[in-house]
Amino acid sequence: MKEDLLQYIWKYKKFDFSNLRTTTQDKIILQKTGIHNTGNSGPDFFNSQMIIQNQKWAGNVEIHIKSSDWYIHHHEVDRAYDNVILHVVWEEDIEVFRKDNTTIPTLQLKDYVSKQLLIKYQELFSADKQKWIPCENNLPAVSSFTLSNWQERLYIERLEQKSKLISQLLKNSANNWEAVLFRLLTKNFGLKTNGEAFLHLAERIDFSIIRKCSYDLNKLEALFFGQTGLLSEKPESKYENQLQEEYRFLKNKFLLDNTGVLPVQFFRLRPYNFPTIRLAQLASLYNTHINLFDKIIHINTIEGFYDLFEIEVSSFWKNHYTFKKESTVRKKRITKSFIDLILINTIIPIRFMVAREMGKNAEDEVLQLISKIPKEKNSIIERFSASNVKIENAMQSQAMIQLKNSYCDQKSCLQCGIGNYLLNQDRSVR
Repeated sequence: MKEDLLQYIWKYKKFDFSNLRTTTQDKIILQKTGIHNTGNSGPDFFNSQMIIQNQKWAGNVEIHIKSSDWYIHHHEVDRAYDNVILHVVWEEDIEVFRKDNTTIPTLQLKDYVSKQLLIKYQELFSADKQKWIPCENNLPAVSSFTLSNWQERLYIERLEQKSKLISQLLKNSANNWEAVLFRLLTKNFGLKTNGEAFLHLAERIDFSIIRKCSYDLNKLEALFFGQTGLLSEKPESKYENQLQEEYRFLKNKFLLDNTGVLPVQFFRLRPYNFPTIRLAQLASLYNTHINLFDKIIHINTIEGFYDLFEIEVSSFWKNHYTFKKESTVRKKRITKSFIDLILINTIIPIRFMVAREMGKNAEDEVLQLISKIPKEKNSIIERFSASNVKIENAMQSQAMIQLKNSYCDQKSCLQCGIGNYLLNQDRSVR
């Protein structure tokens, strides 16, 4: 038995509460279980309401495996527990007293909980190391309605997590949304390998400089490549020499400093994802679209975003992946799959946050937009698909990534919509 299961049972009333009695046989009429305290201190539930032996009580509820845990946790010397009106335990092994020596009423839950619920719980948390996730064998039994609703909630939860970085970027840029877009977009152009290095680059360039340089692609490229330290002290091409001269001018004019900028990585990257190519594409994007933030806020179709990111790299990069070696001529346009990633990780989270800042409910809008993007392809999605989980678009794939990382890996089945569904099946046996 674990305490989080008891909290779950109490919170959702997963027990027979029609004829509750304390361990001293006082009748309990439960009116409100209270508000679950998910913080680190204080009683487990606040503002509970109940009638005990014809006396109405309003206060807090504390939950333990055994009643003696009250003293093990030193609640008797903590004022936060003075207003506990009911001690809910799995098993009472000792009486617990208030400061005035009156007994705190105790409810022994094991007398009221369905055996079937405990069996389901044991099945869900069985120590099978071969299982990818705890409910792997039971996933096909989950109703499509339950899964669909939980996926929507998971996706909004994932958006909320992504919003934390946006909030920090907004604070650091004095509420300049264009600067926030530039920094988040730059980070995500770097993907996982170079994301932090690209973000560090973006944070070291004031967005006003981007505005001033955006009319000239050569200046933007010099700025990006120079700040990341990719320009050689001894250029091997006319193009790189021009960038080096331009960067020296910009560095002096805008008092730029690239000391401590995180180095970018090429190792284990496909050539199309080389930081040189991604920076060239980013420079071309800001050279092509002067008012990029305004455009991403007002475009409402996936096709519109695909058109927005339809840009060409400068001529040098059409037959180069690095500054040194020439390669076969290729256009190196931003692919649809990469645009999808930018939509998922940059555009939609920013639109979501902008709407929130304006006091609007953006959930329906973002759900509609994300549902039109194809699902992602990764090992998590493949494993869920193999278990017959419906994943057809990016909303569903993002939801399942959130599920795996924040619930399955953490064994948080009691907080999971799927875990709750499985625990609530066939609870008639006592």
